[in-house]
Amino acid sequence: MLEFLKRYQNEIVGSISGFDRIRFRGTIRWLANESGIRTFASIHHILFKDFSRWAEKVTKKVRACCQERAEELDIPMIYLTSASINKEEKARSIAKKRGVQSGDICMFSTVEPCRAPLVKGNRKSKKLELHMAPRKCVWIYHYWNHPVFGFGHTRLQTWLPLSVTACVNGRHWLERQLIDAGIGYRKDGNCFPYIEDIEGAQELFDAQLRTNWTHMLDGLVRQSCPNIDRVLPIRPEYYWSADETEWATDMMFKSTSALDQFFPAMIRHGMINTQSPAVTRFLGRREAKGRMPDEVVTDCRSRYEGVRLKHFVNQNSVKMYNKAGSVLRVETTINSTRDFKVFRRPNDDESREPSYQKMRKGISDLHRRAQVSQSANARYLDHIAAADISQTLGKTVSAVCRYTTRKGRRYRALNPLQDEDFRMIQFLARGENTINGFRNANLRTFLYGDLKEDATERRRASGRTSRRPALLRAHGLIRKVGKTNRSLLTSKGQRVSNVVLSASSADTQQLLELAA
Repeated sequence: MLEFLKRYQNEIVGSISGFDRIRFRGTIRWLANESGIRTFASIHHILFKDFSRWAEKVTKKVRACCQERAEELDIPMIYLTSASINKEEKARSIAKKRGVQSGDICMFSTVEPCRAPLVKGNRKSKKLELHMAPRKCVWIYHYWNHPVFGFGHTRLQTWLPLSVTACVNGRHWLERQLIDAGIGYRKDGNCFPYIEDIEGAQELFDAQLRTNWTHMLDGLVRQSCPNIDRVLPIRPEYYWSADETEWATDMMFKSTSALDQFFPAMIRHGMINTQSPAVTRFLGRREAKGRMPDEVVTDCRSRYEGVRLKHFVNQNSVKMYNKAGSVLRVETTINSTRDFKVFRRPNDDESREPSYQKMRKGISDLHRRAQVSQSANARYLDHIAAADISQTLGKTVSAVCRYTTRKGRRYRALNPLQDEDFRMIQFLARGENTINGFRNANLRTFLYGDLKEDATERRRASGRTSRRPALLRAHGLIRKVGKTNRSLLTSKGQRVSNVVLSASSADTQQLLELAA
């Protein structure tokens, strides 16, 4: 991110990073699986033949509790005939109509898919069996404009196992913090084109990570259904996990025209120079045989606000888009945490030494999740920083098209139109090389293929390749990483490789405009 800030320092007012949307999921672990429910039924002497009637009573109590809460808060409880109705838009409309600036807005009830216990007979064993199965039940949505967390909602499953979803937006939360701190701002949707004290706002954003998440989320559930403790013969304790998190970095440009000047080149650079290995490295994965994801997808779409470029790896993604005219947002979304690591004790066993373990969805790893998301945003921004349009094509590449000397030795000029030189520049433009650099073997494989079966040709290719890094270093396109066998692109190398590759894919009219 430092490279991006350095490149566009004259056009940017500042930047802030923090959570955008977070979707939490709460489960009563005892009731969340078949074996747990069987044990629960056995301990509380609930026979399988009576289980359905008992479960129906629990559902009636939950729905009655929510209805009573709606009446107590003096908010409407509305049944929605279709689950596809945009509930957030409807809730905002109700809030505007009722003049709700802070507090509870409304409740919706609607039928949606769920997973719930089902008792049915087994013809072979002649016994009743309990299974968790896909079903449909009534869900209760409670929308609020919380005095601390801003606009959001909770979603309660009225059937066992009484799962809960809580959606909170870090930007709405930040708005409440800014108001309390007396910091001026301008908000458009869920982003801030202007903040009076950007450093102070970032400190407030960072303070969100120090929240007691369990206490906060339990409070939101009891705000929607305060008597939920009375529905079961046990006190329901929810285990909270973050099903999906969006961590966004907003670059606030001075004006819409300032961002519009660079944004098309950034989108083009992201489309052309972001190959699959680069995307996996943005998201913290190393390129390794047998461990690469099945599919990496890049998707570019025009929205009503502007253009959105998104790269998917498994269920995770990193995307870039423009918002509110002058805000460039890079956002990392994590759904599958197992692709990342966290330094902790295995199984939280105090007797075992800490080591890097797979990240969990539980809120205990949420701080680490924020760290890896910020690192992904920073890597992507530094990659996009190479999309520089401040110089013409001729001025950018002219220096490498002349011979140069380094340490008293003369090196030939590069010819971007010549096949092998173009292939070298094409290799430099690969996004993953701007993150961890490359070895000579990586360059050899790119230029000449694997050559596993032909040892003689592989030696010849190695000899030819070994002279290429020295030539690239002499022209200032790469630099050696100390105490390693890796080379890393310089800022000049990023600019030259990006411009040459972009020019190679442009039509004649675009090329004339670029070279003008």
